[in-house]
Amino acid sequence: MTAALTADIIDILAGLGPGHDIATLRGQRAQARDNAQLSFAALLEPKDSGDFTLAERYAVALFVSQLHGFPEAVEFYADLLGDEAPELVATVAALATDAAAIGPVGNYREPGLHNESIAVEPWAPTAAAAGAIGHRLAAALSHTHLLVIRPREASADALSALVRAGWSADDIVSLSQLVAFLSFQLRSAWGLRVLAGVPRGEGVDLGTGAGADARAVADAAEAVDSESVAELITEYPDLNRPDRFTQQSLGWVPWLAPVDEADLTPEQRDALVDPLRAKMPYFRLLARDPEALRARTLTDLDIFFNTDGGIGRAERELAATAASRHNGCVFCASVHSAAATRESGRESTVQALLDEGVGADLGDAKWNAVVSASVSLTNTPLGFGEADIAGLRAAGLSDAEIIDVINGAAFFNWANRLMLSLGEPEVPAKRGQ
Repeated sequence: MTAALTADIIDILAGLGPGHDIATLRGQRAQARDNAQLSFAALLEPKDSGDFTLAERYAVALFVSQLHGFPEAVEFYADLLGDEAPELVATVAALATDAAAIGPVGNYREPGLHNESIAVEPWAPTAAAAGAIGHRLAAALSHTHLLVIRPREASADALSALVRAGWSADDIVSLSQLVAFLSFQLRSAWGLRVLAGVPRGEGVDLGTGAGADARAVADAAEAVDSESVAELITEYPDLNRPDRFTQQSLGWVPWLAPVDEADLTPEQRDALVDPLRAKMPYFRLLARDPEALRARTLTDLDIFFNTDGGIGRAERELAATAASRHNGCVFCASVHSAAATRESGRESTVQALLDEGVGADLGDAKWNAVVSASVSLTNTPLGFGEADIAGLRAAGLSDAEIIDVINGAAFFNWANRLMLSLGEPEVPAKRGQ
């Protein structure tokens, strides 16, 4: 267990020392702050890492940090990986350099959104690199790149590739949680860093080369046959899929089997927080990693429902909708656009964001600033900067309100990548398209 857990990791990455004004304002969302830290512990320093080793977790974190162009995070996670598996640091860094890309992009599965698709070539480690780091980790990095850069292209086939590389259902959920959490953690820290005016760091030199000199990491898993894959992964050829973004309610079906409600352990039920979630396949699926689920849920509730001293609920839901629209998560956008309408009464304005995209003029300086900042923070590599803060301040937002916007947009980079990577939306049978 690393000593890093004695301090708040987001504050560290943001460059916020004890007593910093922005750290104090962040403390108004103490449940979110504390549970973001517990999410780090659950996903990167678990009591029992099982088959998803610490070396694999740190390698994924370093890879994600470098894709986001966040020097302080690269250095932090390189140090953790260096303590656990120093032979992997230069290799993973070289792979991340090779994998560098601009996101979010990719093809939409929804027919009505095909004209917004941005086709790019998938990335995967070369055969030589896969041999150096092990095919299990190579598959994880390929999947990580998909979720970071092309989240809207996540699919059942992508999960099948992980199963074939030896990843269990529980570990696939933990991997998805890890990549999604990092997508939140890095954006939260980066946004706070910009708000606080902390100077940006320089790039970190982690060595060069494609890993030819790295010690080969043995693959623990044996080859997995097609029948075994079919037992874990479910596809839905006749699913009534949505055509485009909508405020109407949608269903969601999992590609990976959730825990059966009758089989939920006391720890898993506690992680649901709300007992009614035991009826929902999404939460029963995330219950495969109960510590991560509980911490994530409590982070979510504080960010979106604790309105003391911050921005209104409608603007938080707007930030969630803008991030979801930009990433291409039709399900998340449906839930949170409807919430933005419910909180504001501005249905046509919210619909314009869904129909016209994140560049739509919403006819309101504050709403335009919230959408613009949320989109900027959602971009990969991270490009959120002083101009975004200036835009929010010009629209009348205080620093506490800006933190709420940062939290809301950052969190939905977490939520989007879970919804997109583990299943897909459907139009309920009770209504038509």
